[in-house]
Amino acid sequence: MSGVGIIVLAGVIVNNNILLIDAFYANISNTNDKKDAIIKASISRLRPILLTVITGIVGLLPMVFRISFDFVNQRVIYNSPSSQLWCELSYTISIGLLLATVITLFFTPALLVLGKCNRISKSDRMVCY
Repeated sequence: MSGVGIIVLAGVIVNNNILLIDAFYANISNTNDKKDAIIKASISRLRPILLTVITGIVGLLPMVFRISFDFVNQRVIYNSPSSQLWCELSYTISIGLLLATVITLFFTPALLVLGKCNRISKSDRMVCY
């Protein structure tokens, strides 16, 4: 089940990085300073990224601690067979979300700083690669 968790994490990491890079390109078209555009993009995407991570981890905590809720009989079950099945998946996603947050908020902007930006004279906009 942890392999499925890795596939889920790949989607979350790609989605967060696409949104961060898109915000960077929107900011770089308005300003000439690449570092300022990266800082503005990171600040604007900080809250959505952190909210996604926090809700994901908090939602998975019962499965990480192998807690099941029986809503019909209104009781809490520890170490049930169904919770043991999903424990690996929830643990993989929880730890991966923490690492993905570090990658998205620190490594992606650092790699964007290393990229090269040129101004196109006809359209007067910045193009980075």
